[in-house]
Amino acid sequence: MVNNKGKLVLGATLAVSLVATACSSGGGKGGKEGETVTITHYTIDSPDRTFVEKLIPDFEAKHPNIKIKVTKAPYEQFDSKLQSAIAAKNAPDVTSHWGYGGFMEYYNKGMLADLTPYLDGFSGSDYNIPEDVMNIYKVDGKTYGIPLNSYVTVMLYNKDLFDKAGLEYPPTDYEDKSWTFDKMVEYAKKMTVDSTNLAEAQYGVDFGFGERDQRPQYFNGNVYSEDTWTNGGKPSEINLTKPEVIEAYKKVYGLIWDQKVSPTPAFSKSVSGQFGDPFLSGKIAMSVVGSWSLAASSDFNFKVGVAAVPQGPNEKVRSVLYVDPLFVLKDSKHPKEALEWIKYLITTEVQEKSIELSGGNPPVNQQAAEKYYNNFEGIDPKQIQQVFDGAYKYGYESYNHLISNYSQINELFINELASVENGDQKVEDALPVIEKKLKELLARVNK
Repeated sequence: MVNNKGKLVLGATLAVSLVATACSSGGGKGGKEGETVTITHYTIDSPDRTFVEKLIPDFEAKHPNIKIKVTKAPYEQFDSKLQSAIAAKNAPDVTSHWGYGGFMEYYNKGMLADLTPYLDGFSGSDYNIPEDVMNIYKVDGKTYGIPLNSYVTVMLYNKDLFDKAGLEYPPTDYEDKSWTFDKMVEYAKKMTVDSTNLAEAQYGVDFGFGERDQRPQYFNGNVYSEDTWTNGGKPSEINLTKPEVIEAYKKVYGLIWDQKVSPTPAFSKSVSGQFGDPFLSGKIAMSVVGSWSLAASSDFNFKVGVAAVPQGPNEKVRSVLYVDPLFVLKDSKHPKEALEWIKYLITTEVQEKSIELSGGNPPVNQQAAEKYYNNFEGIDPKQIQQVFDGAYKYGYESYNHLISNYSQINELFINELASVENGDQKVEDALPVIEKKLKELLARVNK
């Protein structure tokens, strides 16, 4: 079901390139028979993650020898607090890459336990997890993470603005090749009111495809050399000054400054409100965004629809896949019991319960996913499922998961592209500077 182009390559090649650094906690760890152990679950301090606290009483009743303690940190402090805890030899047992850091960063730093010794008799199919999804966090045949949630890229659209403009709603079927990037821009122009008057202004599209360094992939531009996926997430070359990448960025930021159909950062900030999403303001007709934004659909004060991400120049990539796993950290004293907690969280019953408790997290368990598709008021569940199916088929794994030291790379792109997004600098002037700084960063962090 999932087209794991990036992930499958990663899994196959890390066997060669990273086996020397692979770490294993070894088998046999766990509490003595009859002993009660405490497992620490470290997560982001937000309702869509801390809901697991409500599951603890049921788990502990079924596992009287295991206690669960949840610790948490704000998103911005997630990685730093985790690193501090590890340095202080007070590492949690279970966590995920919910901060800026990704799987490759954690893996290359030797933070993750090899779960393979504890997986005897475990099969993803017993939890309705597709095999290719289970393979995402395998390196050299060893398992370093168990998938928990599965997000994709979707297009949300404001039906009220479409109705007002007399436009047909965009399709949910990824095989409808009439729905193209150019068609999206054509629609966006008809729904844009480009005005300095905040009360009058509205925009046709907010194209938030992936992180800033992944957006060119949609336009057939690859920021990183191909060996990134065969070299432990460490690119040997940066392609920011290649013509196809420059043109890709021009397409992205041209929506703001040339086509004038996308909001400026200043406009988005001024209308975003408490949820930080300008689409919620009702002043943006289409928003290409991670599917986690669906969770806020009940807060919209307009009719909302979900559609396929339009066909772009790269026919193979129209979605970014964000599969969140749970890891057991290498220093866990009780990996066996930690895995019991993880296995509990991916059962169909708990994954179904977690949809509501979390406010709409998409389960990786595909039987529970059927309930997820029915979870959004006013949106046809068949349409949501069709969009998810297409997004999986045309999806590529998030760079956040695949590239080493991604938190620092991502921060560099956010900071350095701000001048382009604000209209203070042209793409062709900014990219050479970013490439130079990125090469210096990679040389420093990938020694």
